Amino acid sequence: MKRRERTRQLIELGGLVQKAGLIELTDDDRAVLLGAFLTVAGKLQGEEREQALTLWRRRGGRAFKQ
Repeated sequence: MKRRERTRQLIELGGLVQKAGLIELTDDDRAVLLGAFLTVAGKLQGEEREQALTLWRRRGGRAFKQ
C-alpha cells in the first residue's frame, strides 16, 4: 500500500472512532481504546465471527444512514 493511501486509510479509521463516540466515552484513553479493539479482534478470531460481522455490519450501515 502506498504511503498516501495508507495515510488516507488511517484518517478514515480515526473518523470512525470519532463517529462512534469512542473518544468522548473513553476520555480519549488510548489504552482503553486499544483494549476494546483487541476484544473485537479476539471475537473475530472465534467461532462467532460471522454472527458478529453480520450484526456489526447492520449497525454500522444504519449509523451511516443517520
